[in-house]
Amino acid sequence: MLLTVATRLGRSIAVVLLVTIAVVALLSLAPGSASEVILGENATPEAVAEMDAQLGLDQSIWMQYFDWLKNAVQGDLGSSPLTNQSVTDAIMERLPVTLELAALGLLIALAVAVLMGVISASRPGSMLDRGTNALSAVFLSVPAFIAGPILIYFFAIQLQIFPVIGWSDISEGLGPNLQSAFLPAIAIALTEIASFHRLLRTDLISTLGEDYIAAARAKGMSGTYVMFRHAFRPSSFSLITLAGMNLGRLIGGTVIVETLFGLPGLGQLIASSITNRDLIMVQGIVVFIAVVYVGINTIVDLSYGLIDPRVRKVAATA
Repeated sequence: MLLTVATRLGRSIAVVLLVTIAVVALLSLAPGSASEVILGENATPEAVAEMDAQLGLDQSIWMQYFDWLKNAVQGDLGSSPLTNQSVTDAIMERLPVTLELAALGLLIALAVAVLMGVISASRPGSMLDRGTNALSAVFLSVPAFIAGPILIYFFAIQLQIFPVIGWSDISEGLGPNLQSAFLPAIAIALTEIASFHRLLRTDLISTLGEDYIAAARAKGMSGTYVMFRHAFRPSSFSLITLAGMNLGRLIGGTVIVETLFGLPGLGQLIASSITNRDLIMVQGIVVFIAVVYVGINTIVDLSYGLIDPRVRKVAATA
C-alpha cells in the first residue's frame, strides 16, 4: 500500500512539473511582456527595459521559472506584477464561482445521463433507445461556445427567466445564485451528458446480459430492482472514473463559459492573465488546477473499493 501511494505521489509531482514547464514554454513564444501591458502601447524600449528590471523580468524565462518553482515548493505562488495581488488570494477569491459551476454542471450531467442510460439499457434497440441515442448525439455536437449563446438568447433574452450575464454570490441568496449559475452549468453539461450516457448504456447492457442477472429475474425480482440493485453498481466503474476526470477538467476548462456569461471565476482570470502576459498568475492557476485534477483522480481510484467489495479483495491479495 505504501509503495502504491509513493508511486502515485511521484507520478503526480511529475505531472504537475511537466504541465508548468509546458505553460512556460508556450507563453515564452508569445510576443510582449507584462511591462508593456503596465506601461501601455506608447512606452519606450528604455522604459520597458527599466520596468523589466524592476519586476525581475530581465532574466531568462527559465531563470524566472526556477525562481518561481523554488518559492512554489515552499507554498508561495508569488504575486501578480500587474496588480500586486497574491496568486493564492486571487485563486481563493475566484475558486468558489468555478467550483460551483463545474460541480453543478457535473451533477446535472450525471442526473440526466443516468436517467437516459437506464432508459436505453432497459430496452436496447427500441424506439425509446433510438430516441435517447439521437438526443445524445445532438448534445455531443453542441460545444459550450455554441450552447452558451443559444441558451442566453432563448432563456435570458426571450423568456427572461435567467440573467443574461453576471454572477450573484450565494451570500445574496440561494435563488439568485442558482439563477446566475444554471445556464452556464447547462452549457458545460451538454457534452458531458452525451459521453456519460453512451458509456453507462454500454456497460449496463453488458451487465444485464450476465448470468446472475438472469438468475435474479428468474426469482421474480422486478426489472427496476434488478437494474438498480444488481446491475447499476458494477456498471458504474467507468462512469465514476470519467466523472472524476471530467470534474478536474471542468474546473480548468470553464474559460469560454465564464467569458460568455461574464462570471468572475478562474477561467476568466486565466484568460485575462494570458492576454496580459501575467506569467506568475498563469503558472499559479495551472499548478492549482493540476493538483486538483490529480487529487480527484486519486480519490476516484480509492473509491472503487467502496463501490464493489471485489476490488478490496483483489487489492488485499495483491
